Amino acid sequence: MQLNNLKYLKSNRKRLRNNLTPAEASLWKLLQGKQLGGNKFRRQHSVGNYILDFYCPTQKLAIELDGAGHYTEEGIKRDEIRTQFLNEVGIKVIRFENKLVFDKTEWVLEEISRSFSPPRPAVTPPPKEGS
Repeated sequence: MQLNNLKYLKSNRKRLRNNLTPAEASLWKLLQGKQLGGNKFRRQHSVGNYILDFYCPTQKLAIELDGAGHYTEEGIKRDEIRTQFLNEVGIKVIRFENKLVFDKTEWVLEEISRSFSPPRPAVTPPPKEGS
């Protein structure tokens, strides 16, 4: 079953990419082009019925920037359901309040970097017999 970038969400993804919030635009400048730990991020990538602000496929990491609507009782419940779904399909979700992107930019980038899986050690082939 396909979960990523379902066709019926394509126009919504495009609209959101073309109308980033100021916080999204600011963070995108710092994430695009593999600037953070060599990891590629996508903006407005959909998984299931949800469109993620930013998604790093190699790390299976979603970054969500939250404005005031996320801090209402209804918004909190919606985000919990969304996060649960994403976790169930193997995606870790981290959230930041929009304001932090401007006020604590370095901290936000450090938190994102701390969420990356550690690099896997290179696999050394076993020695050949007789070596």
